[in-house]
Amino acid sequence: MIKKVFFWVSIIFFFTACEDTLVILPRDGLVKNEYWKLKEDVEATLMGAYQKFAQMDYLLFFYGELRGDLLEQGGNLPNEWRDIMNGNIYPWNSLTAWTPFYSIINYCNSVLAYSPQVKESDPTFTQYKLDQYNAEAIFLRSLAYFYLVRIFKDVPYIIHPYDTDEQDFFPSKTEGELILNTIKLDLQQIIDKIPKEHSTNAETRGRATRGAVNALLADISLWTFHYEDCIKYVEDIEQNELYKLLPGGKWFNLFSEGNTLEGIFEFQFDGNLGQYNHMYNLTRPENNYFQVSSFGLEILLPEISNELIRGFGTVNPLNEFIWKYVGIKPDEYSRRSSAEQADCNWIVYRLADVLLMKAEALSQLGSYNEALIIVNQIRDRAFMGVVSAPQNPQAYEDMILMERAKELAYEGKRWFDLLRMGRRNNYERKTTLIEIVIEKVPATQKRVLASKLNDPNGWYLPINDQEMETNVNLVQNPYYQVYE
Repeated sequence: MIKKVFFWVSIIFFFTACEDTLVILPRDGLVKNEYWKLKEDVEATLMGAYQKFAQMDYLLFFYGELRGDLLEQGGNLPNEWRDIMNGNIYPWNSLTAWTPFYSIINYCNSVLAYSPQVKESDPTFTQYKLDQYNAEAIFLRSLAYFYLVRIFKDVPYIIHPYDTDEQDFFPSKTEGELILNTIKLDLQQIIDKIPKEHSTNAETRGRATRGAVNALLADISLWTFHYEDCIKYVEDIEQNELYKLLPGGKWFNLFSEGNTLEGIFEFQFDGNLGQYNHMYNLTRPENNYFQVSSFGLEILLPEISNELIRGFGTVNPLNEFIWKYVGIKPDEYSRRSSAEQADCNWIVYRLADVLLMKAEALSQLGSYNEALIIVNQIRDRAFMGVVSAPQNPQAYEDMILMERAKELAYEGKRWFDLLRMGRRNNYERKTTLIEIVIEKVPATQKRVLASKLNDPNGWYLPINDQEMETNVNLVQNPYYQVYE
């Protein structure tokens, strides 16, 4: 069903007629009255939110990897991407535009606002379906806000659709911590109204489920250092028979097939339906946008780390490029055919990811033995031997972040993992984050980038200058106020 709805979801693109700023309006005043009549209208708008999020796969990759230590710059890298990687970040860089996230949020707010009136006009629209669609909208909206807070810190918090000229088009920022507390409560309230699974496997992995909600709750809890909560949400996922770690020999099926038992939430792509991802072209070596960093090669090349599965499946050691999104097998040379080049799903959450979240939370609570069991479980799947570390929070933090770097390389996780480490315990390990990040830049730039990263406000992006010009109530991130 999800792919069928995606096929005709373009009929509701009038919701994003004005996407160059935060303000998103319908084309005219008649659209709303003519549109919200049937449950199919609600479903189409909800599927529009899924599709818009899927179209952001390259942005999720950029925000999670460009500032980390697993990538190096290729010769054809566009200047704006290069600037982000070098720490030369300015409000006029198009990657500082948050509009795509607010487009998704507006889709979700529209579902939440108008689904009740559709129920009044469409007798086939049951309360069960209304609750489910609303719960899915809250999940997607919460995921969008979680990204926004991690990227920008404080952002406008909007829960009503922009559809009339009588609304406040100049919202001020809300503290990121307050937003995270709010969406965590929202997710807790919808967990029982969202399906455990959908009618097909693709829908179960590609639409919000209880497992996906628990994964997002675990991620938010770890980010806010509520470790007991993180553990609880991951354990709920572990008790769900829908999710299993793939055996080592099947690990690459995560990417070559998608929607495996390990997948919890994945944005879906199918070239036969005109749904194309961006990751093949971003990472194919002919384009020469990115190369695997020396650190990435060190931890992933099989001859160096013996990562027989994760290594061959993540990078091509012959040409030092990312293999996950280009190859069809973990063998260095079997590429995707032209018909399936852009079919690879973007995995938001999978079981190995949340298990390592749990391990991190356990180690921060001093439960080192339990954390170590999880780490070695993930390593065993990669045909690696057992590992250990001194029983203190920092040693376990380093070990677990290393395993996350190996297991989740180029899946949009690394920068956020480093930020979480740097923020923990009142920036206790700020220097460690700086040392990790500056390692990838030339020697002549290390001191400059270290100076920039010394202020934690510089860890977040600025508000785009177009947003600042449009909305008089916005206050620029303090680190970037010099550019106003």
